Amino acid sequence: MTSARRTVLEAAEIRRALTRIAHEVLEHNKGADDLVLLGIPTRGVTLAERLGRRLAEIEGRPVPVGSLDATMYRDDLRRQPVRTIAPTRLPDGGIDDQVVVLVDDVLFSGRTIRAALDALSDLGRPRVVRLAVLVDRGHRELPIRADHVGKNLPTSLQERVHVALEEVDGTDEVRIEAGTGAPA
Repeated sequence: MTSARRTVLEAAEIRRALTRIAHEVLEHNKGADDLVLLGIPTRGVTLAERLGRRLAEIEGRPVPVGSLDATMYRDDLRRQPVRTIAPTRLPDGGIDDQVVVLVDDVLFSGRTIRAALDALSDLGRPRVVRLAVLVDRGHRELPIRADHVGKNLPTSLQERVHVALEEVDGTDEVRIEAGTGAPA
């Protein structure tokens, strides 16, 4: 019998996953040159900030971090609960000809990332766009995949993946909750 709620990642595991992603990003990019991290609100922004700090620790210099709210670019606004739009903040150097790493907490259908790509095209022209996610839960509806994944977490459509982060929720954990197939 399965529990209605189970923790699948705790604080130390989240920390290790972000450290691994940081090393993968640097290895793939051959260093931190031209890197820009853009977090997708809400928890993607926090993860991008953490990832930026890890990259800076490894490389010995800061990596620009910003945020990209793609809410108004979504194709499912009629079906999603309305939420407050967060500000989009681009680093001072912008994104033109940069390697942009979009950062999000959970990759599910791919619709948020598709919307983020649309929003990004209105803001500039990156040289390359990559995707880093803490959790990939599967069930893609669009041909989108993450380049860097903290944890692949197969789920059923009836389950919900909830990422809690200290800065937003007061604790660090990823848990699966039984439910009616919430979108994350």
